[in-house]
Formats: sequence, structure tokens, C-alpha cells
Amino acid sequence: MLNDEEFAALFDAYRPRVYAYAVSRCGRRLAEEVVSETFVVVWRRRDVIPAKAPLPWLLGVAHNVIRELYRDELRRAALDEALRVWTEELEGDVADQVAERATAMKALSTLSDADKEVLTLVAWHGLTSAQAAEVVGSSRSAFFVRLHRARRRLEAAMNNVTAAGPRPAFIPEEEK
Repeated sequence: MLNDEEFAALFDAYRPRVYAYAVSRCGRRLAEEVVSETFVVVWRRRDVIPAKAPLPWLLGVAHNVIRELYRDELRRAALDEALRVWTEELEGDVADQVAERATAMKALSTLSDADKEVLTLVAWHGLTSAQAAEVVGSSRSAFFVRLHRARRRLEAAMNNVTAAGPRPAFIPEEEK
């Protein structure tokens, strides 16, 4: 296992190569994040770093980090797109129930991924709190706290969406 000085030397020696690999795979915008996450993994697994040729192993770790980043980004983009489509589909309907749903969807789209997950596990997927706690890997009591806080943030977001009100697409000539 590497000690602190050996890890620092490894970092100094290979950081530029890992950074170059990350830039070539995902661009400069994400490269620093990839390098940081890569060396976090390397620190945790410093007992299995190959002594003779660490670069291929380091680039393999970076490859996995990039894959996870893309997977997370695709999940987030898919959910955001679904929420946007549902919101757009609902905006034209004037029924009160549909308007409330549109408000809720707009408000939900402004919440963090963690809050969205907690709320949708219970509301959309029909899980009990105990089941949802198991999904997110927390205790039941911790899940109750997270759910309570997420509901408060959703309520506040719904109030903000409602306060903003609809924007008229057309203003009659006599009202101008």
C-alpha cells in the first residue's frame, strides 16, 4: 500500500497523463472532475495499484469514472426532458386539475436530483417509506426526514411557480 509521499509522487507523475486522457474523452469542461474522481478512487484502492506499470490501470480507472459521469448525465437529462415534455403537454389545458399538475411538474423540475428521487419513489412508484429507504440506502428514519424536507422544498417551489403566474402568449391590441 502506498504511503502519503508515494501517493503524492504518483499523483504528480501521472496527473498530466490522466488529465490529457480525460480531455480527449470528455473535453476540458469535465476533465478536472474526472481527474479528481480518478485519484479519489486511486487513493481508496492504493493497495492494488500495479507497481511496474500504473498508467494503464490509472487510465482504466479514469475510463470508468467517465462512463459513470456519462451515465449520470444521461439519467439526469432523460428525467429533465421527461419533466419538460410533461409540463409542455399540460400547459395548454385550462382544467384546474391539469393546471395543478403542470405547476407540480414545473416545481418538481426545479428540485435537486436527490429530492426528485425521494418524492417520486413514494408518489409515482408507490413504494412504502421502508422500501424507498432501502432503494436510496438509508435508514427508515433518515428517509422520513429526507422525504419531509423534499416535500417542503416542493411546496415552496410550487408557491414560486404559482406566484410567477402564467405568461400571456397574446395580448389583445386594445390592452396594449
